[in-house]
Amino acid sequence: MSIVIFGDSFTFPEGNAATNRIYTYARGFIENNVNTYIICNKNEYLTNGNGNLEGIQYFNPLNQASRSDHFIVRNWHKVAKYFTSIKLIKKIHSQDAITAIITDTHDIFTHLFSYYLAKRLNTRLIVEKSEHPLRLFQKNALVKMRGLIKLRIESFLCDGILCISQFLVDFYKEYGLDQRKLLLVPSTVDPTRFTQTLEKPLPYSYIGYFGGLTFSRDNIDNLIKAFASICDRHPGVNLVVGGFCTELERKQLADLILDMKMSERINLLKYLTRTEVVRYIVHSDVLVMVRAKDLETSASFPSKLTEYLVTGKPVITVAVGEISSYLTDGENCFLIEPGNCNQLAEKLDYVLNNYQLALTVAQRGKQLTNTVFNYNFQSKRIIEYIGSLNL
Repeated sequence: MSIVIFGDSFTFPEGNAATNRIYTYARGFIENNVNTYIICNKNEYLTNGNGNLEGIQYFNPLNQASRSDHFIVRNWHKVAKYFTSIKLIKKIHSQDAITAIITDTHDIFTHLFSYYLAKRLNTRLIVEKSEHPLRLFQKNALVKMRGLIKLRIESFLCDGILCISQFLVDFYKEYGLDQRKLLLVPSTVDPTRFTQTLEKPLPYSYIGYFGGLTFSRDNIDNLIKAFASICDRHPGVNLVVGGFCTELERKQLADLILDMKMSERINLLKYLTRTEVVRYIVHSDVLVMVRAKDLETSASFPSKLTEYLVTGKPVITVAVGEISSYLTDGENCFLIEPGNCNQLAEKLDYVLNNYQLALTVAQRGKQLTNTVFNYNFQSKRIIEYIGSLNL
């Protein structure tokens, strides 16, 4: 009995939020005696694309360390990876019967390929959905129509859908899907990753933010401005930010920090590995989650938030999407309205001035990572759900 996680919305073993979610699934499956294989179909050029991480076998079928200078060769590699994937799937299935394929992709062709693999093996195809399926199809009527066609194909050519939010469950139900095909799986975290003894990365106390570094989707500029307004009252505390962004977005952020004369108080980190991110998170004195309120954030749930909670450090987060369905201001975290820079500054000031009280609140937030957000608990639910689906 085994599960294959296949797709191109994530990289592995290093990566972003999608990678962390896939990792927690795999860890939980293995701990519940289900062998797990990850096949990353993304066009990533990696020196060591295949390996074993904590018992999780992973493969990158592109299997190229560098990008070829020749157009024909590059595109042949992109075609060849599908044949490699078929061979991998067949080999796994012959040695360890595949119970289900979980696919995580935004690409319709990859979804159809996953459907082909599942049908060929007579196994279940489960779709992972941690974002709104129409979020990239909002520009005009033609684009929206393409999105709806893609949604229909994906929804009905699968055996089940894992939804990160009740918003998505309700969306698919309204679209006509049977409730039995849908399973709510909130953000998951592995607490053991954050209990390691890791050396403190910086010699000073700091507020930490680790996530997307965009102004529009993530509102990172609000955090910079809020910190700038209260930093003089807390001279011993700096702000540290790190995460994914384009070079243009990084320059935009660096320019804002420079314009506000905050270069001495704000540390803008470069790329961090998964281990380095954990080290910066666990040694933060306060952790902050900022996000805008839109279609994307209404349907999703930030994986970094559950990672923040597991540290037992005070967490300040925007109340977007379903965050307030799990967290309560002053009870297990500190909530603010999205886009409210003044409120964020007030919460930062309050937490730093009442730090021992804030730690008590944080401990109650941490308790949720042993229950509803716990990777093992949710993976067990997924295994039971897969078993309930008819072939």
